[in-house]
Amino acid sequence: MIARIYQPARTAMSSGTAKTHQWVLEYGPSEAKDIDPLMGWTGSGDTQSQVRLKFDSKDAAVAYARDRGIEAQVVEPQKRKPNIRAGGYGENFATNRRGPWTH
Repeated sequence: MIARIYQPARTAMSSGTAKTHQWVLEYGPSEAKDIDPLMGWTGSGDTQSQVRLKFDSKDAAVAYARDRGIEAQVVEPQKRKPNIRAGGYGENFATNRRGPWTH
């Protein structure tokens, strides 16, 4: 079973960077999920896929995996440049605009 070490991305509904500074160690599935014939629910006997460990740094996560003999794959984050406007949100309501404000 291979674990994955990554830094989570921000949510699509947010422009902030909260909850994106920690590193996560997450186990991959070791067996396929099956469908219960009576209820139709999806289930599995794999309890390791429910485990998510959080670390303050990538080095701490890699050291944890190495010390416990966990085969881990590190996924580097793809950083993007923040879109910060000079006037910010208040610029939408500025009284000294050169042109009319439209949507």
